[in-house]
Amino acid sequence: MTRKDYEFIIASVGAFVTVIAAGFFSDLILLNNSGTPIIIASTGASAMVVLGLPDSPVSRPWNLVGGHTFSAIVGVSCYQFIPNELLAASLSIPFSMIAMYFGRCMHPPGGATAITAVIGGVAINELGYMFVITPIFFNSLILLTVALGVATFRKKNPFI
Repeated sequence: MTRKDYEFIIASVGAFVTVIAAGFFSDLILLNNSGTPIIIASTGASAMVVLGLPDSPVSRPWNLVGGHTFSAIVGVSCYQFIPNELLAASLSIPFSMIAMYFGRCMHPPGGATAITAVIGGVAINELGYMFVITPIFFNSLILLTVALGVATFRKKNPFI
């Protein structure tokens, strides 16, 4: 196996750690009693982008955190102010793109965050703007922490 193969395996383990930690802490913070873990699909998409393509411009820390945060704000706003769910979900994407563009934090999985805020179901909708903080902002920070750890391991480990 090459060094690149080992790096990819490490990144894959990092993706697992990210999703399980994000789900665990989201459930813990939100005191989820439904028995169904709160795992936001965009967290998985971001893990693939940030850990699998670490040199991509969309994988930068500000893009990750800012992109999800802006998209969550836009998605919740669309849900709150646009009574038609299909229209709200459809508008959440271009409005998120605009917010990320002007915030200089384009992160494609942010589109999934925006749509989740609209069509994520009762548990998500009841959170309102709290959805921006938890689970989205906290999940972004968890992913960023894991990604920085993986990046440090990749660059400094002489054994791979």
